[in-house]
Amino acid sequence: MVSCIVSAQGQLKVKAKCNEFYVDVLGGTVNDARPDYTMGQIKTKLPCFTSSDEEGSTTAKCGATVFYKDRDVYFYTDKDYIEIGEKFKGRMSAPLMGMVRKAATTFFGQPMLKDDTWDAFQTAYGLAVLHYNKLGKVNLIQLTTKTAATLQLCE
Repeated sequence: MVSCIVSAQGQLKVKAKCNEFYVDVLGGTVNDARPDYTMGQIKTKLPCFTSSDEEGSTTAKCGATVFYKDRDVYFYTDKDYIEIGEKFKGRMSAPLMGMVRKAATTFFGQPMLKDDTWDAFQTAYGLAVLHYNKLGKVNLIQLTTKTAATLQLCE
């Protein structure tokens, strides 16, 4: 009976819990975790990740990552950026998701770089890149500590 109890305890694992995610788009953080944090720092601050690829992994096409797929938040630690998708679950300091393109200038001013489907805005921490759907509404946010010249996004 004792061996049954011991083996049962070895199979039971408590899932890590995280508080509600809060994205500070003007500060460039998710629950105070910055884009340039290491994988270890992110996992410590936000232990409820759904998957990760270690630094130096040969299977990771985007380098080291820490993903929160259930919340639609992705940290690319080798490339120093955070990606927030349109199914994001949590709160934001500015209601950017679903916002029309012209309204984004209210929070960031004029874009530093512009393309047909995205705008990059200079921030105190680096860049905020907003991607737009066919209706011209924000559907993806990328926050990075890199500059426009050094940013390399995962394709």
